Amino acid sequence: MAEEKKEPWLNYLALTTVILAVCATLSTFKGGSFSTRSVLSQTQAANQWAYYQAKGIKSYLYEIQKERLELELEHQEGEGLSPHAQESLKNTISTYGDRIAKYNSEKAAIEKEAKRLETIRDDAQKHAQVFGIAVIFLQIAILLSSVAALMKKKLVWYLGVLMGAIGIIYFADGFLLFFL
Repeated sequence: MAEEKKEPWLNYLALTTVILAVCATLSTFKGGSFSTRSVLSQTQAANQWAYYQAKGIKSYLYEIQKERLELELEHQEGEGLSPHAQESLKNTISTYGDRIAKYNSEKAAIEKEAKRLETIRDDAQKHAQVFGIAVIFLQIAILLSSVAALMKKKLVWYLGVLMGAIGIIYFADGFLLFFL
């Protein structure tokens, strides 16, 4: 049996297929990593917003109590409320005012943290999306390279290389986001 002579371009086909497979694997890995980061950041941001709401509810309860005590003090001052009782109400109103201010400052810090986490989430989603597109093009390129090897059609391999080049551009963009 005579051995069939191997065409030299098939070596390049094999090499490009390996390179495309490595890039596809890395794109899948990095895309998954960014997806996980996105989900975790979203969960943490949701927790921060729930915490923010809890602080808001507590602040609102103190506001209601403060307003009630202020009205009570206003209506009771002329009706023989003892100076000690008036002073006690004023102290309680002041304490509630301090607590309201404390909750409002805590809410501002919580809001800042929630927005920071949302920014991380949004950035991670952009990276994951680009890596996902890279995987699509790289998988198509690998498929075309495989078909080219089976059929020994150079034109199909060129098409695969073109798809692979697009996939590699998206792969690089997944790290740098130079298109977004």
